[in-house]
Amino acid sequence: MARHHPARWLSDQARTGLRELPLNARSLLSRMQPGEVAESAAAGTRDKARKLRASLADAAPVGDSVETRMKRARAAAERAQQAEEEALEAARKAQESSDQVQQLEESNRSWLEEARREAERRVEQRVAEARRAADEQIAEAQRAANEQVEQERAAAKGDAQAEVEEAEAEAAEETDAAKREAEAAKQRAEELLAEAHERLAEARQLADEAVEAARAVAEEAHRHAQQMAREAEQEAKSADEKVATAEQVQEDAIATAKTAAQHEQPNGDRESQSKAELLDVAAAMDIEGRTKMSKSELISAIEEAAPTAR
Repeated sequence: MARHHPARWLSDQARTGLRELPLNARSLLSRMQPGEVAESAAAGTRDKARKLRASLADAAPVGDSVETRMKRARAAAERAQQAEEEALEAARKAQESSDQVQQLEESNRSWLEEARREAERRVEQRVAEARRAADEQIAEAQRAANEQVEQERAAAKGDAQAEVEEAEAEAAEETDAAKREAEAAKQRAEELLAEAHERLAEARQLADEAVEAARAVAEEAHRHAQQMAREAEQEAKSADEKVATAEQVQEDAIATAKTAAQHEQPNGDRESQSKAELLDVAAAMDIEGRTKMSKSELISAIEEAAPTAR
């Protein structure tokens, strides 16, 4: 009986891998998505580091920069996601191979049953033919006909049994080969899953290191800002003291000028004063336009304002 060898086709298909992981492994993978968490944390720290980098270059810690650590964290997250996708694809192929193995077993059982029925039919057919031939010669060779029937029966049973045994051996061999390849594909999927877990852990560690580095930079910037604020406050106090001293000096000068202006002086005494001295007296008396006056004009303005000052 000819056979199209479906088991060999199924064995070739099983070599492509696993269809999917078991349910508990799939659930584990679905709960573990650190690529997004690492990217989100890295994005926040990256923005902060970019803003502080220009003004706090001297405060950055020794070693890798925050931006470099962020790049490493993103790269690790991408590698972890790729490994996860490879594991899921291998798992899918493994499940497909398992389904095909089950179909092969069902197909072999049906084929073996059909082989048994065909063998029995052939036995019955050959027995019937032998009986017809014996009936035609029954008168002359009853005993020879009976012997021939028995011989044909035994030969038919032997041939049928040999065919059944050969079919069983071939089916068992192909089934075992398919199971071995399916098991190898499943083991490969488990290895890929373990590798994905390791890469996820590495991505998490790199993200944590990047966040810690950004926190150190921020703390150093805060300390530097506090130091600058204290220095600015001290400078402001010093400036206030200088301004207060200048104002006191100005008040003393004005008071002195007013005192001098209140005393009557002859015009000749005014003539002996310099223009700068006259300008000081005019300023003390709050004479408008004094800076544009000549010396004689200043003397006249002072004399006119003197009675008012007194």
